[in-house]
Amino acid sequence: MAHATQLSAADTALLVIDVQEKLVPKIIDTERLQQNIAFLIDAARLLHMPVLATEQYPKGLGPTVAPLRERLPERPDKVAFSCAAVPSVVETLHREARPKVVLAGIETHVCVLGTALDLLALDFRVYVAVDAVGSRYRIDHDLALRRMEQAGAVLTTSETVVFECVGGAGHPAFKGISALVQERMKALAS
Repeated sequence: MAHATQLSAADTALLVIDVQEKLVPKIIDTERLQQNIAFLIDAARLLHMPVLATEQYPKGLGPTVAPLRERLPERPDKVAFSCAAVPSVVETLHREARPKVVLAGIETHVCVLGTALDLLALDFRVYVAVDAVGSRYRIDHDLALRRMEQAGAVLTTSETVVFECVGGAGHPAFKGISALVQERMKALAS
């Protein structure tokens, strides 16, 4: 029997929040952040998990950065900070029966925090991949993580999310996931 907070590919979705051209250069450790988000997206696709994404006011902040844009064909725009304000996001989570949502993106203390709090209020279980969210300033990032955890979100890492969703070496996608892990290790080492 799995713990109530344990992730599985069958009941979890990934939500990528506002990783846009005009914001990304200002984010701490942006290269690593983008690599971790790409890793989560690629793994979620291999595991047949829904991947949702948003863009905050793209007219002013530009589109999603190119390396992620090609992986995220649908990116509804929003002006509210919370992704829960985008009807298609919440509707998709309900329609796909995904009560668990992994958050990745920027900024930790604005759109990620707002989304986490709103999804928690809607009775979703929220997981924050701490190595796949970021802010311009460390203090904003760190305090937002603390606040989300105190509100009931589960803090985790990208690799933990992926391995937890796989569940074991017997999973049909394990070899593909192992290849992604190796690629990520090489990219993060450089």
